[in-house]
Amino acid sequence: MSERVDRRKFLGLAGAMAALSATGAAAQAAGAAKTVRILGVSCSPRKGMTTSKAVQAVLDAAKAVDARIEVELVDLGGLKVAGYAKPPPEDDFTPLLAKLQDPALAALVIGSPSYYRGPSSLCRAFIERCSPLRDPKPVLAGKLLGCVAVGGTRSGGHELVIASIQAAMLCFGMIPVGGLSPATPGATLLSEKDDISKDEAGLDTARKLGARLAELALR
Repeated sequence: MSERVDRRKFLGLAGAMAALSATGAAAQAAGAAKTVRILGVSCSPRKGMTTSKAVQAVLDAAKAVDARIEVELVDLGGLKVAGYAKPPPEDDFTPLLAKLQDPALAALVIGSPSYYRGPSSLCRAFIERCSPLRDPKPVLAGKLLGCVAVGGTRSGGHELVIASIQAAMLCFGMIPVGGLSPATPGATLLSEKDDISKDEAGLDTARKLGARLAELALR
């Protein structure tokens, strides 16, 4: 009798463990298929130029890491984005809010040219207009931030641009991410005659930043 009861217990336990295993496998498969979004924003007033291409280089490197990574570039060049005002003005920033509020958004890449060793006014306006994402609910809190700076000389204030963007986005609770060496603070690219394609060292920082963002976003 005792042997029969023990056998029943064993079979019951085995069945429960099999069910748990199946549930765990299904959950793991669902998690593996889940897409992770990385949004890049080019804050140069010149549409389709070097800053946009530099941000795209980061996104391309991120997408190459894993099929689950989904990327999108928003080029603010030519768009009308005013600075902070209350109530917010109706301009080209308004449609961007939905992209920034997307729960699948894991990382944001902000790129700016270096103007007088600082970010562009368009970059500042973009950050200021993100204020609805901070209050009443910190929508961007805990999400990753990558920064891209493009300058006309090798020592053109790139790290000052990156530091300025990082300091502002820390107010939103974002987590700044750099690439592995030599892209420690972010991507820094040299534009010569409106061309970044020959700056292999700079493109290397963009690729390393994109890969690092993707790896962390997948976690």
